Amino acid sequence: MPTSIPQETLESFSDFLGSKGLRMTDQRKGVFEALFKQTGHFTAEQLLQDAKNVDDTVSRATVYRCLPLLVESGVIRKIDVGQENKYYALNGRSETFKAQVICSNCDRIQDVDAPFMEWYGKTVSEKLGLEVKDQRLQVQAECPEFRKNGNCSHTIQS
Repeated sequence: MPTSIPQETLESFSDFLGSKGLRMTDQRKGVFEALFKQTGHFTAEQLLQDAKNVDDTVSRATVYRCLPLLVESGVIRKIDVGQENKYYALNGRSETFKAQVICSNCDRIQDVDAPFMEWYGKTVSEKLGLEVKDQRLQVQAECPEFRKNGNCSHTIQS
C-alpha cells in the first residue's frame, strides 16, 4: 500500500536541493510525490510513469537527474542486482542492514534484515584500516512455487 508523503521528508529533500544550489521545481515535486506511490522495489521507468500521472510535464531526463539526488539525500536507496535495470526503494525507518533475495526465475526482489552485515563490514574495514563506502549482500534463490511447479506466477509473460 502506498505511503503518504511525510512533510518532514519533503522539507528535508528541499533543503538538500538548496544546499546543492537547486530548487524544488514542480517537476521534482511530481517525482517526489510519485516515490510515495511505489510499493517495494521500483525502476526509473516505473517511477517515470507514476510521476507523469502526478505531473504530465515530468520528463524522463528529470527522473534520471532526480534519482542520484534522492539517493544522495538518503530518501531512497539504489539496489544493483546485477541486471539490466537498477532498482530503487524508499529508505524506511529501519536501521537494520537489508540484504536482497532475488528469485532466479521471476527476478522478484525481497528485502531481509541482515544486521550482521553492518557489523561484518565495520569489523573487516577497521581491521584493514579502510572506511566502508558501500556494501551489499544478495542471494539468488528459487522460490518454493518455482521448485514445486517449474515456474513462478510472478514471472512476466512475453
